[in-house]
Amino acid sequence: MIHSKGPLLTIDVGAREATETDIDDVLRRFVGGRGVGTKLAHDRIPFDADHFGPENALYLTSGPLQTSQMSFTGRMNLTGLSPLTDGLLSTNAGGYLSRNFVGTGYSAVEIVGESDELLAVHVTDDGVRFEEVPDLEGTLVSEVSEEMNDRHGLESENLVTIGPAGENLVRYASVMTYDSRAFGRGGLGAVFGSKNVKTVSFEGDSAPEVEIDEGTQSEIHRTAATSDDMMRRQGTTAGTEFINDEFSLPTRYWSEYSFEDAAAIGGDAVEEKKHKKGACSVCAFACKLPTKDEESGIETEGPEFETIFSFGSNQGVGDIVDVMKSNDLCDEYGFDTISCGNSIAAYLAANDEFGNAELVHELIPKIAHREEEGDLLAEGVHRIHEELGVEDFSVKGMDFAAHDGRVAQGQGLSYAVANRGADHMYSTIMGLEYGGEIDAEGTAGKAETLVEKENRNVIRDSGIVCAFSSSYIDDETLEVLLDADYDDLQAIGATVVELERHFNNERGMDADDDRLPYDLPDLESSIQEYYSLRGWTERGEVTRDSFDEPLASD
Repeated sequence: MIHSKGPLLTIDVGAREATETDIDDVLRRFVGGRGVGTKLAHDRIPFDADHFGPENALYLTSGPLQTSQMSFTGRMNLTGLSPLTDGLLSTNAGGYLSRNFVGTGYSAVEIVGESDELLAVHVTDDGVRFEEVPDLEGTLVSEVSEEMNDRHGLESENLVTIGPAGENLVRYASVMTYDSRAFGRGGLGAVFGSKNVKTVSFEGDSAPEVEIDEGTQSEIHRTAATSDDMMRRQGTTAGTEFINDEFSLPTRYWSEYSFEDAAAIGGDAVEEKKHKKGACSVCAFACKLPTKDEESGIETEGPEFETIFSFGSNQGVGDIVDVMKSNDLCDEYGFDTISCGNSIAAYLAANDEFGNAELVHELIPKIAHREEEGDLLAEGVHRIHEELGVEDFSVKGMDFAAHDGRVAQGQGLSYAVANRGADHMYSTIMGLEYGGEIDAEGTAGKAETLVEKENRNVIRDSGIVCAFSSSYIDDETLEVLLDADYDDLQAIGATVVELERHFNNERGMDADDDRLPYDLPDLESSIQEYYSLRGWTERGEVTRDSFDEPLASD
């Protein structure tokens, strides 16, 4: 089986030390990316770790496909203990970082400890250098990129950076790369902040050689370049009006199921503001959305569909330029747009201020700096809903994405059982419901499909391939690219899901955390079926404590 190559680099930012460890066995068994990051985090982060303590660790990992020149591979993974969900969590980001990362020769980078000064850490194939940067305290993400360029000739594509939100331990702070691409959900930017790390750079010319089928690479790249897929023009916003009309676009803090101004903030509206093409590293699909409003001068990348929801419909804001401004502010201050938008939507609901975009734009920097009401909102929906007097639309502390589980009910089941809570990317089963491949109503009979989708998405995030490649990289293609049987890939995916669940079990999480703020048909029996298929107890607990059994083909 093809897998990432290179040692683990451990960076202790408190001791200012860097060490290398051979992890070939972990790489061989878990491919790369999320699989490797999860295995390392499970084994090396204490089960009772404090999210913001020096014992928490962060794992940046690439996959074997990041050594290729194939479309859909410009992504990287980040894993750690989430301050938002209290569990193990992985998130990934696109952009141009991955090739610079693999150029250092490392397959994984572990960041541990806690610095007494704000740091920039520079990782190259010649070693690690620590730079104290107290002058960068409170700076915006793009300002850090400009400063690193002036000082060291580093570009935004070399960097992972936090904004003020991460420095001030906002529970849904992102880690940013290329200024506008986010390791978004779960608040791992706040973990960077707790370690007093402002930015980490990667640069080198020591990428390992990984043999990947050339014909398959070429075919995928050619198809990506010639596709007339609507996503190439409108990104994820292409389905906004369809979802609003046929399913649900949660509106005004989930109090309504459709938004009257969906067309004004949807795919056509975004495409009208798009002023050039945007892509990730070596990707010919080019589905990103550099947008600009000439009248106001606002320029950003996006907004994507989830931001259209969180800063548009869920806040009752129907002006695309207002959503663009919110998107840009989130990128600069270092926020997950979903959680930031939803937290503000909860505040708007509590204060009868839906549609007040000016207030929204005032609140974003207040949250980043934990000033006034921003200090409350920085805690996220789950922790503030009682004080605000609104319903808790979250699972395991993670607030919901746009894909409404009350309507796409298999997605609702997914939200309930997913180890990282109400994150749509954990299974993406909603795609089957949107496409009519499975009935959107009910949860009965969907657990087996959900398990398969979760397992496959582990491999997607370990390879690493973009989620938007699903129409171009099917199961058979994945087998060829990774030189592995699909059953073995499924087994790896299942083990990674179990590693996450076992870690969370050890932190006290069980079936009581697999719940929704609304009722769905057959939900409890479907959850039990899911547990049974996974081989877990009726309490949603993993029954084994060893995760090193050989694969079927070993």
